[in-house]
Amino acid sequence: MNHETENNKKITPKKRLGQNFLTQIGVIQKLVAAANIQPGQTILEIGPGTGNLTAELVKTGNKVIVVEKDREMIEILKERLPHCGGPTPASSRGLDPRNNQLRIINQDALRFDETAIAPPYKIAANLPFYLAAPLIRKFLESQNPPLSLTVIVQKEVAQRICAQPPQMSLLAISVQFYASVKIIDYISRGSFWPAPKVDCAILQIEPHIKEGDIYEAKFIAKFFQIAKAGFSHPRKQLAGNLANGLNLDKIQITAGLAKNNLAPECRAETLTVENWIGLTQTFEL
Repeated sequence: MNHETENNKKITPKKRLGQNFLTQIGVIQKLVAAANIQPGQTILEIGPGTGNLTAELVKTGNKVIVVEKDREMIEILKERLPHCGGPTPASSRGLDPRNNQLRIINQDALRFDETAIAPPYKIAANLPFYLAAPLIRKFLESQNPPLSLTVIVQKEVAQRICAQPPQMSLLAISVQFYASVKIIDYISRGSFWPAPKVDCAILQIEPHIKEGDIYEAKFIAKFFQIAKAGFSHPRKQLAGNLANGLNLDKIQITAGLAKNNLAPECRAETLTVENWIGLTQTFEL
């Protein structure tokens, strides 16, 4: 199945790249409005595809950087949006040498070096479904995190990220440790071409910037070691999972749980991010 762009150029979505192009202008405008882009903020878009969202981002007057892996999509973007100065080599750290408003980076987004972007910047994107979780984690863990990520992901993924006890998951913990999260709106699968098999959601993620929310690398590593141990067997009691995963005896684990007002028979999905931070502080000593 193929489709024609505004310039009558036929394109065929590549399933291996997770290409489901956002076509409904109302949804696009809602995403841009939710991103709340202010003057002076650079906008990073990942996987622009045929440029429907890109065109709206350019209208803000802000500097826009897009990262696209597909060379065919880059050619379409160059034809549709003549503001750009052509694709920038992936190895180039000077993302905007000619001060053009729109810059196109031809690269796999997971390999993109976001530390080359001068802050402040925000992410606004319709993320490839298969890359959504690792991309979100990449930017939250970055030394140069965005002010916010306003992104389209699968509905189920958005709900899992925004979950609260007793429905927490390791994905929810992994995102909420770094940021506050909320679902802006749900989007029907008919808003995309080709239509995916599932509905989607506009998800907003705002990294913590207040003092005390950023921990040392050693603490973060321990936090995720403990969380992964806790979720290793979700249907089993937390005490047993932690004892096995941390190589500690149950007496130590039970004492650590009690110190955090947690019963040994509780399960990982019932704990808040604050509970996991407390356990990390306890078992880090």
